[in-house]
Order: sequence, then structure tokens, then C-alpha cells
Amino acid sequence: MISFEDFKKLDLRVAKITSAEKVEGTDKLLKLVLDVGGEERQIISGIAQAYPAADLAGRRIVIVANLEPRKFTLRRDSGQEVIENNGMLLAAESENGEISLLLPDKEMPSGAPVH
Repeated sequence: MISFEDFKKLDLRVAKITSAEKVEGTDKLLKLVLDVGGEERQIISGIAQAYPAADLAGRRIVIVANLEPRKFTLRRDSGQEVIENNGMLLAAESENGEISLLLPDKEMPSGAPVH
């Protein structure tokens, strides 16, 4: 259990996916570029098996906007590539592993706070 004060520390925001692409050399990762109220942000997410990248541009999702950035190091034949993650999208997962993004049910502006 967390306290209400701890919960209030989360900065949940609506974000619009402006582009999405599969992370080369991985089966699960997508690189999403988001508009979060005029701020561009990149999120790396393991949803590639549930959502084709081509189907995501233009969708509005809910993200945790105040996570510390995290760097992923990907090993390539030509060396290593470092990609930065700047948030986390919210999704539900069923017992059988099906993933569903959490989406606002009405048109909301990018950057709108989620309470």
C-alpha cells in the first residue's frame, strides 16, 4: 500500500503519439515520440507484439510524465546503441498476456493532467 501523498507525486498526463517505430533488433520494443502539451518526449515500450507501430500515430494515451529518464543499451553487430526513455505509458495486461493501452474516452488535449 502507498499513501495518498505518495500517489499525488505521480504526474499522469495525456500524450499524443506523433510517431512510432520498432526498435531494430528487438521483438518487443517500440520507440514512441509523443507530444505532451507542446513538449516532445520519447518513450520506449514493450508493446510491439500487441500494437503494430503503424497503428499508433495519432492516438492519445496516458503516461507517467515524471519518471527519471532511463537509458537502454542495445547491442548491435556494429557496437552498442543507447536510447533514452522519458516516461512510461499506462496499459492493462490480462491473465493471458493481452495488452490494452489506457486511453482517454473523450478527446483531451496533449499534456492534460490525469487526476
